Amino acid sequence: MTGKLYGIGVGPGDPELLTLKAVRLLQACDVIAVPGKRKEATISYQIALQAVSQIAEKECLELEMPMTKEKEKLEKSHNIAFEKIKEKLEQKKNIAFLTLGDPCIYSTYIYVHQKVVKAGYPAEIVSGIPSFCAVSARLNEGLVEKSQMLHIIPSTYGIEEGMKFPGTKVLMKPAKQLEGIREYLQKKQNCQVSMIENCGMAKEHVYQGIEEIPEQTGYYSLMIIKEK
Repeated sequence: MTGKLYGIGVGPGDPELLTLKAVRLLQACDVIAVPGKRKEATISYQIALQAVSQIAEKECLELEMPMTKEKEKLEKSHNIAFEKIKEKLEQKKNIAFLTLGDPCIYSTYIYVHQKVVKAGYPAEIVSGIPSFCAVSARLNEGLVEKSQMLHIIPSTYGIEEGMKFPGTKVLMKPAKQLEGIREYLQKKQNCQVSMIENCGMAKEHVYQGIEEIPEQTGYYSLMIIKEK
């Protein structure tokens, strides 16, 4: 018998959005794993800590996950994280790996999860509230209705094709593409634009309409574009 790895989604920012299952496992697990050099500077850890203060007393694996698209660097960091996790699993310790939002949606965790499963160790994904659902709720409106389509677009990989899709478009982390997005949307007359920066966190900002959206915004921003 070995320990088990749990990939736990902590939601986008509000600690009250952690699920009961996430809270129970955070209380029960032996080790907390975070995607960062220091747990104190890792947002997912800070969110979880507000909901489950006991994790401050637990052993913590600080796993550096570089913000890069270079495959070799990413693979190296994932392999290092896997080896550290493997060591704790062999010690029969259960691990809670914290991730923002939901572990199945553009999450660093999933790459480590795949390695753990492939190596024959038990691992389980624990769903969290996705950021775009939390943002829509914060705006007090739905995302889609009836036959409308919903498109989740990772802005850091380019948005040109995605912007042509019909229905509601969710732009994840649009900060680096904001200038081009603003220019594109200013030419369109048939869309409703909203954006939230740091949803559920202390420095949350809500922007309604393209005119309100600033030229620069933080990394944890999300934009919703709806057809009128």
